[in-house]
Amino acid sequence: MAVAEAHLYAKVSNKPRGRSTSALLEPLLARGFPAHIAQKALVATGQKTIEDAVKWLHSHCNDPSLDDPIPQEYALYLCPRGCLHSRLQDFWRESKRQCGKNRAHEVFPHVTLCDFFTCEDQKVELLYDILKQVGDSFSQSFPPSISLTLHASPSYLGFFIDDSQANVLKDFAVAFSSEASALADCHVKPSLKQFHLTLAHRFYPHHQKTLEQLAKCINPEEPCQWVAALYSRDMRFVHYQRLRALFQYKPQNIDELMINAGDLIYVDPRQQSDASEGWVIGTSHRTGCRGFLPENYTEKAHESDTWVKHREYVFDTASRSFTKTEKEPNVKPKGEAQNLSMSRSVTNVFSLQNAALKRGVLVMCHGERVDQVFGKSWLQQCLTADGKYYRADLNFPSSLPRQKDSMKQFECDPPLSCCGIFQSRLTGEALLDQGVTVSYVYSSPALCCVQTAQHLLQGLKLNQKVRIRVEPGLFEWTKWEASRAIPNFMTVAELVEASYDIDTSYRVNFPLSSLVPSESYEDYVSRSSAVIKQIVSACPCKGRGVILIVGHGSSLAPLTRALTGLPSRDSRDFTQMVQKIPSLGMCFCEEQKEENKWQMVNPPVKTLTHGANAAFNWRNTIMED
Repeated sequence: MAVAEAHLYAKVSNKPRGRSTSALLEPLLARGFPAHIAQKALVATGQKTIEDAVKWLHSHCNDPSLDDPIPQEYALYLCPRGCLHSRLQDFWRESKRQCGKNRAHEVFPHVTLCDFFTCEDQKVELLYDILKQVGDSFSQSFPPSISLTLHASPSYLGFFIDDSQANVLKDFAVAFSSEASALADCHVKPSLKQFHLTLAHRFYPHHQKTLEQLAKCINPEEPCQWVAALYSRDMRFVHYQRLRALFQYKPQNIDELMINAGDLIYVDPRQQSDASEGWVIGTSHRTGCRGFLPENYTEKAHESDTWVKHREYVFDTASRSFTKTEKEPNVKPKGEAQNLSMSRSVTNVFSLQNAALKRGVLVMCHGERVDQVFGKSWLQQCLTADGKYYRADLNFPSSLPRQKDSMKQFECDPPLSCCGIFQSRLTGEALLDQGVTVSYVYSSPALCCVQTAQHLLQGLKLNQKVRIRVEPGLFEWTKWEASRAIPNFMTVAELVEASYDIDTSYRVNFPLSSLVPSESYEDYVSRSSAVIKQIVSACPCKGRGVILIVGHGSSLAPLTRALTGLPSRDSRDFTQMVQKIPSLGMCFCEEQKEENKWQMVNPPVKTLTHGANAAFNWRNTIMED
């Protein structure tokens, strides 16, 4: 048992067990479910219906933690509803699109009344009763409207609540805390600090201006109904990452995890040392089972996606506020006009920002290489006794380009597989469908990168129109070269002879002779920073064409972070990050109104996800008993 889990067991093992009076419990007991497991199912589903609990029990029939006595953690939040909530959600989406994800995106818009606390399963219904009783006692003193004032700092953006109104909310939180402690044996800490509704938190300082501009489009006086809501989460997975399954995966081995599209998975970044490249070890939120799963079948989810909503208390302030429709008959049309005006102002801000964009830089990883499929000795599988190349598998290229030196040079500079060629061309076609105009193409000297650029241009229908600039400075981190030497790349003349659309007039920024074997991480980051700045400065600002850069998995972070002014990643997690980048994985940067100010945004197309297709021997598989 892990130390953290042992600590959790110690916290709950000595607590006295009470009796539940849940009306939903009896039918589950009648079906033969043990009381503690039935209560666990009810709590895990928010004690809503018997059907939900039974479904949960069936899904968790193989859950190894089903008998564990660990309770859920609960929190009490004040959440907005209505027009204000819609405006906040618009801000959430647009801030994520323009500035990337920050800590605030993990949870829905809320004001914290009581932070997370534990409660035994059989006492949860007492919390529901307490919420209603305390809510009723404050229903007349709850503010008819809550005044929100925008506050900004280099790492925080949000609305602060007026002190007089915040005092009422604090009294409500203290009352709930006292009753929960006395009646449900819970240690609840009410929030007593400055009450606030967070818009953005832990973002990069250079995004502050954009976030503030977006936040100013939110009218805090929008119609709103406030709700005190009780949520729970599984305390075992508080510090885990959440993934959402995009596709179904059926296990091929006993240690793999069955997932359905939409499943949520808990992943501990500290426990991934046993996972192979492209795989993660995770625990299913739906079934409680643990196993390996392909990471490219998932996307990142938000922390609150795995939370369960239990009960809520709606503060009905309409009857206590004067009815504007009686005194101001035209208030509804005015309100609608104001909402329309607000929507237009948001649209105008976004349109102005988009109009200010000048250029785009699309950094892309090469397509699938043959050695990624067939291993480092792939060439040995394709050579006849007299040293001639032949196609040993349909995923090998039909032929290899001519090279003046030995064919063995391809072992250190492998070509694309046929699937890699298909990936590249398909991605080029997708970029064409999205109306992406590529004006310049740069490529690492690695053959797989040049080939990827060539087939991207074919998909874009730009072959012979835009030529590839081969830039040695775009080669990957040389420390990763197995031969401890810089490969003998094909020369520009050899690439032209092999019918690749190469810009022969291009003068490189980093000659091949400047690449140092086994360079340090700092040197690699410095080289990447210098080459991206030289590339951008060499491409004219006129028009809104895209600069396409085809490099390696290790290229995406150093190039884009240097361009957008972000600090380099820590070298300790760089390798793990690169392993998560798939073939044709891409990042897109757009230039802002100020020249040479860049911002990372969503790429114009999605990446290509597909499953593995193992080698097949019909004789061994079909004929043998």
